Amino acid sequence: MSTPTKAPEYLLLFRGNDWYKGLSPEEMQGVASKWMAWFKRLTDEGICLAGQPLEREGRMVSGKNGRVVSDGPFAESKEAIGGYFLLRVNTIDEAVAVAKDCPGLAYGIQVEVRPVREECPMVESARTQLEAAGAAA
Repeated sequence: MSTPTKAPEYLLLFRGNDWYKGLSPEEMQGVASKWMAWFKRLTDEGICLAGQPLEREGRMVSGKNGRVVSDGPFAESKEAIGGYFLLRVNTIDEAVAVAKDCPGLAYGIQVEVRPVREECPMVESARTQLEAAGAAA
């Protein structure tokens, strides 16, 4: 009996804030309509599993035991992540092809395409090391 494998998932991270500055209200509405139609099409096709815009403010937690909590994010506005889509496609090239259709590209948005891992790299490394130690014993 084989274990079914899940199709790979990829995250599209939309980078850039204030990209719409200088657009008229009609132009902003036009871009928003194109963006929502793109999202609906991808969702209807089963490619896009989720997606949301992100608030600009947030908190950064760092330091031992999370003792430091500060306002964030701290990326420059052109690098700030404004939202995401979670895709289920077979290859990164397919995810890149989806990203190339982003209506915001023409206005300076950048789309980062990242594979989603099945497992945390630390957990994977620990398991591999434990298996190697068990085989050596």
